[in-house]
Amino acid sequence: MTIGDIAPKKERKSRRSKAVVDENAPLLPKRQDEEEASFDEFNGASFTGAVFNLSTTIVGAGIMALPATMKVLGLGLGIAMIVFMAFLTNASIDMLLRFSRAGKSVSYGGLMGDAFGKYGRILLQICVMVNNIGVLIVYMIIIGDVLSGTSSSGVHHAGVLEGWFGEHWWNGRTFVLLVTTLGIFAPLACFKRIDSLRFTSALSVALAVVFLVITAGISIIKLISGGVAMPRMLPDITDLASFWNLFTVVPVLVTAYICHYNVHSIDNELEDSTQIKAVVGTSLALCSSVYIMTSFFGFLLFGDGTLDDVLANFDTNLGIPYGSLLNDAVRVSYAAHLMLVFPIVFYPLRLNMDGLLFPSARPLVLVNLRFTLLTTGLITVIFMGANFIPSIWDAFQFTGATAAVCLGFIFPAAITLRDHHSIATKKDRILAIFMIVLAVFSNLVAIYSDAYALFKKHESPRE
Repeated sequence: MTIGDIAPKKERKSRRSKAVVDENAPLLPKRQDEEEASFDEFNGASFTGAVFNLSTTIVGAGIMALPATMKVLGLGLGIAMIVFMAFLTNASIDMLLRFSRAGKSVSYGGLMGDAFGKYGRILLQICVMVNNIGVLIVYMIIIGDVLSGTSSSGVHHAGVLEGWFGEHWWNGRTFVLLVTTLGIFAPLACFKRIDSLRFTSALSVALAVVFLVITAGISIIKLISGGVAMPRMLPDITDLASFWNLFTVVPVLVTAYICHYNVHSIDNELEDSTQIKAVVGTSLALCSSVYIMTSFFGFLLFGDGTLDDVLANFDTNLGIPYGSLLNDAVRVSYAAHLMLVFPIVFYPLRLNMDGLLFPSARPLVLVNLRFTLLTTGLITVIFMGANFIPSIWDAFQFTGATAAVCLGFIFPAAITLRDHHSIATKKDRILAIFMIVLAVFSNLVAIYSDAYALFKKHESPRE
């Protein structure tokens, strides 16, 4: 069976009708038939809208850290790994969709439940929660750092608003994040269909391109003027430790491509479900192009001085005309990009939280009270985390990357090896084993390397 082997169109629409409603419907419908009829007005998402939503899910996850992977791998090997990871991601999503068709599953959790029962579904939902809550807290922290500044490293880095207007109570971190949460995150999180976010997703992708264009422009200007040198093409391996350090980039690359938790939601809403394979392929091609160019120009611009979060590099003097203005443009465009990514990542978080807490209840979109309470509760937890956790990068490396690698590779491979419907080919099983071995080995090495570096960092002041 291939991705294109699906149920007839009439049956497909009937299945969708039980899970989607119009976001413009009254909060409390007067009659049950009004509630059901409100869905019928939705005829399905377009190909373009689906591509933008899936691309936003992908790009939002890791563009800021990719230039730093070039510092570890070198430009040649780094770009090759970005392309390789895109093909591996496409293969893992193909596995999910083929087995979903075979088992008539309409969600990732349902697919895991079909393959491994109740506990498989619960494990998937927990991983989505760990990954997405961690990602969203990181996004909110970055937005706070960009707009209001940060002193988490012991040195104060002024935010954009502080640089423009000076230090005031209204551009302090907590107040800025509160306004952003109430004015942007909360309204966008209230949409009941992921397709309703297609326009903000398109704008989000455009802002990522703005970030890329400005970075590329600065790099080209400095290259012409002789301000930068051509970067290394291959990794600098001097001993065994530097070799093991190469594996630390794998969690970053995996996190950069994680979108599996949104594939079913986008597939369910497509007007023509036979297009899902093309949607995935187009999104991965678009995002890979953005990733490659961002990594190339970011590493070209900052070289071995590239920081783990390349955005932090734009807090320095670029040595070109209007450098300060360009710094602000890069940071503001990226912060705005993250604001618009937030609801796309939040959507599957709420869906999986609901499935974990209320597995036998009516669909979430049909119960307004439950929908509102879950939305409010999750946004509150993320807001509190962003304000009271000074820096969660170390925790994010250990928990977020581990959950991400399960969602992206280990679970799809395990479903394939389980082969509950006897449709896996020999090639599928070999690829699944390769995915699991690569994911487990590289992440164990990455966690060990990160833990060792962290231990040495805390040990060094006593020496």
